[in-house]
Amino acid sequence: MNELFKKIQALVVALEVCVSEHYYDALSEDGLTAREIMAGISTALVLEEYPHYGKGPAVLVLQRDRLNNPIHVVWGIPKQSECPVVIVTAYRPDPKCWDETMTRRK
Repeated sequence: MNELFKKIQALVVALEVCVSEHYYDALSEDGLTAREIMAGISTALVLEEYPHYGKGPAVLVLQRDRLNNPIHVVWGIPKQSECPVVIVTAYRPDPKCWDETMTRRK
């Protein structure tokens, strides 16, 4: 597991979490909650890393919702900051764009 993701998990456990405005839009579209997203961090799988993301380092992870359905979450840490971790966005992956495991783009 990479160091950035370990840091993100630790911040979630410490409840040092902020939710972006973009996430709220995705929330209403996909019926996800911040509590559900936070609960899934312990079993998340890192799919992509964005160490040079403009607003600060971020990762795309595969998590599961309360019904065990796949969800993708982008977690980030603001540039030149140690906390909080930010839920940048969360969404249900489109099967047309991802393989059957939802871990690789088609």
